[in-house]
Amino acid sequence: MTDFASRTSTTARFESQKFLSWPDVANAFKAGRLDATFMIAPLAMVLREQGVPCHIVYLGHRDGSTVIVAKNSTAKSLKDLKGKTFAIPNKASNQYLVIRYLMEKEGMAEGDLSFKELPPPQMPAALAAGSIEGYFVGEPHAAKAEVTGVGRVLYKAKDIWPQFISCVLVVSDRLIAQKPALVKDLVRGIAESGEWAEDHRDEAAKVAAPYFLQDEKLLKYVLDDPGRVSYRQLTPGNDEMNKIRDMAMKAGLLKTAIPVSDFLDTQFIPQKIEAAKIDMANAGKKL
Repeated sequence: MTDFASRTSTTARFESQKFLSWPDVANAFKAGRLDATFMIAPLAMVLREQGVPCHIVYLGHRDGSTVIVAKNSTAKSLKDLKGKTFAIPNKASNQYLVIRYLMEKEGMAEGDLSFKELPPPQMPAALAAGSIEGYFVGEPHAAKAEVTGVGRVLYKAKDIWPQFISCVLVVSDRLIAQKPALVKDLVRGIAESGEWAEDHRDEAAKVAAPYFLQDEKLLKYVLDDPGRVSYRQLTPGNDEMNKIRDMAMKAGLLKTAIPVSDFLDTQFIPQKIEAAKIDMANAGKKL
């Protein structure tokens, strides 16, 4: 949305790039080919612990992830998948951490699920092929299994962890130091794009479809489902960030309890968020 809106910006043009796997995103960011990126939250913390100079400055959305099982699965809860293969986008993802949390809550043992890391676009096909029994991923890759008839919802993210965080906006410390006004403009653009999308969901689907290379109807299906994804309240809180960090440590992703001030910087978040002015004249086109 920010890419599309900034085409007519008088300040800066923010051009998005599409990646198909989280390791590719992380490697591009570490190599300096990206100045800012949305990234799964625990992975951002892992990079910071590895010494990559960066900070989390904002969120991308709330909720927006879904646990999917095969259409003909008899599972009514996660524990019904005991002994099965379950796909996650990456072990450094909140999807993995929250599934571990749910396993513990349902009395499951560490090895009761066999986790398989898959790029999100591959998950619906893997479910259809029977190589996995379920998966937890961000939209629209969960809904795609629904609309194609191969999967059904077992849990929405909000059912497990209300106000679930998946992706965070990570910015290099170099860009923060050299061009703070640009970072502020980027965060404002994302905040205002989210505010617009919240109340213009069908229009947002039309804008986003060519970026996702997905059918506009699929995106409308996701966005028109109440409570499936939210683009408000995107300021990351210290407590929830610390909780993610602690879960990442428990899962062995992090070695130390990184102070929240070492990876979170909220100075660029606007005090007042207004809806972006989106020109729909070229919606549905990725120019």
